[in-house]
Amino acid sequence: MNFFQGEIIAIDKPLGITSFGALAHIRYLLTRRMGGTKVKVGHAGTLDPLATGVLILCTGRATKQIESLQAHTKEYVATLQLGATTASYDCEHEENAAFPTAHITREAVLKAIDGFVGDIEQVPPSYSACKIDGERAYTLRRSGENVTLKPKRIRIDAIELIGFDTATMRLTIRVVCGKGTYIRALARDLGRALDSGAYLVSLRRTRVGAIRVEDCIDYDRFDEWLDKQEIEREHNI
Repeated sequence: MNFFQGEIIAIDKPLGITSFGALAHIRYLLTRRMGGTKVKVGHAGTLDPLATGVLILCTGRATKQIESLQAHTKEYVATLQLGATTASYDCEHEENAAFPTAHITREAVLKAIDGFVGDIEQVPPSYSACKIDGERAYTLRRSGENVTLKPKRIRIDAIELIGFDTATMRLTIRVVCGKGTYIRALARDLGRALDSGAYLVSLRRTRVGAIRVEDCIDYDRFDEWLDKQEIEREHNI
């Protein structure tokens, strides 16, 4: 492998770290393995700190492929809590409102899900990396400013109901979607479609393009994986 010429690496990002934090750690390990010569690394698609799963990293010349990799279809498995909302539409913030759930049945969930399959308009979460006049939306929100984002055209190819627990009002879905889809926003909108509320409890990206999470390198064992590789230390550029 030649990390200077360019390699595409897929890691399984763990819970609680940002995509950039994961990238920085892998870059540190690569740079150390290259004898201190810094290796250029970029990632193809951000995962929230509370999300896990497939994170594609590109090194060296392969960073030129990032834009095309970001356009690949993605698959997620998400668990939603019905009957409440949070400011960020996930567990980053505490619940800020409660809603009735007694009327929600499995049939109602299936009907609501169908309404989000295809080309749809989605308003990104205000706690997101979307930019407003050059500032990240989440930065503005955290500084106390109101944020209004415009809807974006996205595509959701499929939503499958994996499980629905009527006792806890938690449901788990598999989502296959295109670039720019926010699963947190889908949770928000699904809750509204059910005349209730919803937020994301857990999220795992299980596939990007043809790369599945089963194919990924364990983040905590990346050094062990490196030990098994035949690595060229020359730039050869």
